Amino acid sequence: MLLETLNVIAIIGGTGRAGRYLAQKALESGYSVRMLARNPDKATIKDDRLQVIAGDARNEQDIRSLLEGCHAVINTFGQPVKDTPLYSSVTHTVLTVMQEYGITRYIGVAGGSLNVQGDKKSFLNRIASTLFSILLSKMIADRKKELDLLMKSDIQWTLVRLPFVVEGLETSHIKENLRDIPGRNITNSDIAKFLVGQVNEMKYVKRTPCISN
Repeated sequence: MLLETLNVIAIIGGTGRAGRYLAQKALESGYSVRMLARNPDKATIKDDRLQVIAGDARNEQDIRSLLEGCHAVINTFGQPVKDTPLYSSVTHTVLTVMQEYGITRYIGVAGGSLNVQGDKKSFLNRIASTLFSILLSKMIADRKKELDLLMKSDIQWTLVRLPFVVEGLETSHIKENLRDIPGRNITNSDIAKFLVGQVNEMKYVKRTPCISN
């Protein structure tokens, strides 16, 4: 089932590893794009439908400038693992501004190590999730806080859980599973394809699908 057609997408993290191909895929799919970039020079796409806004996702005013006039948000904000996790803080700001502007569609990403009620992960994936919760406890705790913020909100959100992200072109198939990570890797081109495909799709609204190649 499709959502009401949404035409202008705001992208956060569009120059990072997971989101590198998001803007291009959104443009190819017929959308106009507003993208936030700390370093606009990294955004090399030239298209009249793409507006690159210099700013920082941690700055509320920059988020306001980005989201003005948009119909949907794709958030692939990323950080080095050693940094203090800010995922929930950034998402909180985004959700607050979305509500003020009347934007209803949000698509975000998280790691496959994030456990969600109802999961039925394989033995190996359960071990991996446990190791991540020990080695990266602050990040996992912040990701859980982010998910809690989404679950308490009234917007039409989707949080996509990813395995290891690798550089690569689109493949012929993306595996999807609501309860477990279906594979070890996914290309960043396929991530872009899947995320953009969710903008006008209701299948995973208020759900946390796992994808892989």
